[in-house]
Parts: sequence; structure tokens; C-alpha cells
Amino acid sequence: MSNYWDAFLEPIGVSLKITLLSSGIVFILAMAIARWMSRARFRGKLLLDVLFMLPLVLPPTVVGFILLLLFGKQGALGKLLDATFGVSIVFTWWGGVISAVVVAFPLVYQTIKAGFDGIERELEDVARSQGANEWQVLRYISLPLISRMLMIAYMLGFARALGEFGATLMLAGNIPGRTQTMATAIYIAADSGRTTLALAWVAVMIGFSFMLMIVVRKR
Repeated sequence: MSNYWDAFLEPIGVSLKITLLSSGIVFILAMAIARWMSRARFRGKLLLDVLFMLPLVLPPTVVGFILLLLFGKQGALGKLLDATFGVSIVFTWWGGVISAVVVAFPLVYQTIKAGFDGIERELEDVARSQGANEWQVLRYISLPLISRMLMIAYMLGFARALGEFGATLMLAGNIPGRTQTMATAIYIAADSGRTTLALAWVAVMIGFSFMLMIVVRKR
């Protein structure tokens, strides 16, 4: 019985650790880039915006393969990390975090950017004319105006990271107790005929998703 509970709880713990960290990283990263993209004017902006959104339309396995090429032993980032820190990302917990960040980024970025785009520039200009610096404008004017969008963006990123499968499997693998998330565990359990265990993880993921939607709807 103990072994069954360990097998059931391990993917939940791994999923929550990866999701909590990756959702925080992607939220901060997306907010900074969205703010810059919303206000900047430069040649090639449309192409860069499309590049940021690309993981949303690419199959997760394609995203995972690209990450594997980048972070593998022969990849540019993989060689850099190995030479600088002596670490490898492939088939590690951090590989799951990176995969979740990349696939969740487009949803979070687009949601926050839509919020910034909807702010009337005159409101920010008035604050600047009163002596506010850019950080004060962001903190006291812009962010409060899009607080609901920020909440929705974080929840979308959290949900997307929690359910990530393809890219995580390619880069982090499916190592029980280390990199096996609920999504990969469900696939393996279903493939091996352990339907009851797969259904239990499905119920947990539905429960998390339901609670997230409740929070968003109540905002």
C-alpha cells in the first residue's frame, strides 16, 4: 500500500514543484517583455512578436526537440552550461522547468501585452509630468490598471505548465521521482494498462484546473 501511495504522490510533487517555479519565472519574464514590446517601436517588431508566440502553435514535441538540440551535449547552450557550471539540463528536473517556461510563455505574454496595450498612454504621461519615474509609473499606474489581466495570465501559465507533456518528455524525460510529472505519468500508466492510477492523476489535474478557473472567475 505504501508503494502505491509513493507511486501516486511522486508525480504530483514533481509537477507542483516544476509548475510553481516555472509559472513564477514565466510570469516575470513575460511581464517584462510584454511591457517593453507594448511601448517599443523598432523595425522587426512584428517578427519578434511572432517568434514569441511560435511555441503556442508548434507541436510540443517540436518545441522539445528544439530545446534538446539547444541544451544537449552538442548544443550551444548545453556546451555553455557544461563549460561554465559543469551541469547538464537534459533529463533533469530543470529540464522540466525550462520546457514549461517555453510552452507557457506565449499565453502569459499575449495576455499581459493585451493589458498593457489597452492602457491609455495619457494616464502614464500625466504621471510622468508630475515627476514619476518609469518604475513608479509601472507600479502605481500600469500594473493596478491591468491587475485582472495579470491574474488571468498567471493562472493560464500555471495551468499550461501543469499540463505540459511533449516538450517535458523530450527534454526532461520520464524518470520516476525526478522528472516524471502527472502528464507523463498518466501516459505511461494508460499505456501499461494501469487505468485506475491514470484516472486518479486525471482527477487531480481536473481538480487543480477547476480551482484555477474558480479563482479567475471570481476576480
